Amino acid sequence: MRTCDLSDVDDATLVGRATSGDRDAFEILLGRYTHRVFLMALRMLGSTADAEDVAQEVSVTAWRSLSELTEPAAVRTWLFRVAHRQCLGVLRSRRHHEQLDINLPTTAADPQRVVEAVAGVDALTAALAQLSHPQRRTWLLAEIDGLPHLEIARLSGGTEEAVRSRLARARGRLALAMRAWR
Repeated sequence: MRTCDLSDVDDATLVGRATSGDRDAFEILLGRYTHRVFLMALRMLGSTADAEDVAQEVSVTAWRSLSELTEPAAVRTWLFRVAHRQCLGVLRSRRHHEQLDINLPTTAADPQRVVEAVAGVDALTAALAQLSHPQRRTWLLAEIDGLPHLEIARLSGGTEEAVRSRLARARGRLALAMRAWR
């Protein structure tokens, strides 16, 4: 099938071909949604540069993770979910930087607080590294991305019960590892 013949192919078929290494199928698939992803990001972020960055990140994520998609026909929804999470990350980063700008004089005046904060982040990073990959991924999707259990189950290809179980085990292990930081 030539590239021009792929333009009328449904999303699920394009996903299948793209995950098998067909770059033309991948380009056509992204071509269908990249502009809409960009527009959604632009509405959320109000910045052309940030929206372009999000659209690029969505393309990279799609290239890396398209094969993990359990419902190929739902690729459009998945791409917008990825974009939404990317936008939320940008907004969190902005808020974090704004808070740093506001709190910088106080924090800079108290180097002990800075050292404790950095040590706490390092401890959490080390504790997360001790979790199994499924537990870590589930915890990050729930706690950082704020996804509901059903959505995490869809992304991981499991059940809600499995997600609840992994999340409970991850929280328990993290609570133990971080008890000194309470």
